Amino acid sequence: VAVLVLSRIKQIAPSDLRKRIEFAVDRAVKWLFAMQSSNGGWAAFDRDNNHWIMAEIPFCDFGEVLDPPSVDVTAHVLEALGSVGYKLNHPAVQKAVEFIFREQERDGSWFGRWGVNYIYGTSAVLSGLQAVGFPMNDPRVIKAAEWLASKQNPDGGWGESCASYMDDTMRGCGPSTPSQTAWAILGLINVRSPKYTGNILQGVQWLIKNHTEGTWSEKHYTGCGFPGYGIGERIRYKRNTFLLTQGRELSRGFMINYNMYRHYFPLQALGRVKHWLQRSQRS
Repeated sequence: VAVLVLSRIKQIAPSDLRKRIEFAVDRAVKWLFAMQSSNGGWAAFDRDNNHWIMAEIPFCDFGEVLDPPSVDVTAHVLEALGSVGYKLNHPAVQKAVEFIFREQERDGSWFGRWGVNYIYGTSAVLSGLQAVGFPMNDPRVIKAAEWLASKQNPDGGWGESCASYMDDTMRGCGPSTPSQTAWAILGLINVRSPKYTGNILQGVQWLIKNHTEGTWSEKHYTGCGFPGYGIGERIRYKRNTFLLTQGRELSRGFMINYNMYRHYFPLQALGRVKHWLQRSQRS
């Protein structure tokens, strides 16, 4: 986020501040490259911290001492790198894109490690791929966009229950929320296809309709601290049934209501829709 913000502020900053911004962004980008894991992805805190034996330490925080690379963090890093000019011809970007597509689900979506859940992961990937110049008419991208569009609720918004971390039938299903509606809009708008204009505008109408007292209310938890898997990463149920010591209630999980999600993600989505509509009118 810091790199994204600074890369935009630099364009309007005075010359003395611009030099400081360039210095800070250059340091941040070097750090990001150094933190890329060997499989091409990025994690939230560590590099290559994915050895399951560490989860056996009895005093671990929720048993979640591991921090394996995740698709959503990797996608956010790509979006940041794209904002400062890195594209598909960079080796680190290529490795990250390969990691992302290895992790794509059969239905076209992506798992969300730090936000609930597949709506978050899919939106992050579409934004990251577009930022580094990946062709958004690629069949894998279109499959993801189709999945995202298909999960729109009749009221025009999007929502997903935390139960989707344990029940695949709940993927992309749940009452509409401001943050998850915003994520879906951000994902679809980055596909740059007129096919999804209706979905995007319906989502915008939902956000406008549910905007009260200057912001949005969100009672549902849309942030994920720990899914409760014990290993910190996406698990495949059929291959790892021994890990399933919880049900849809997520008795081992730790979900978070990040209070700012309901504020800044809808604002970000509406801002990008505004620029998108302005570009469309000019063309």
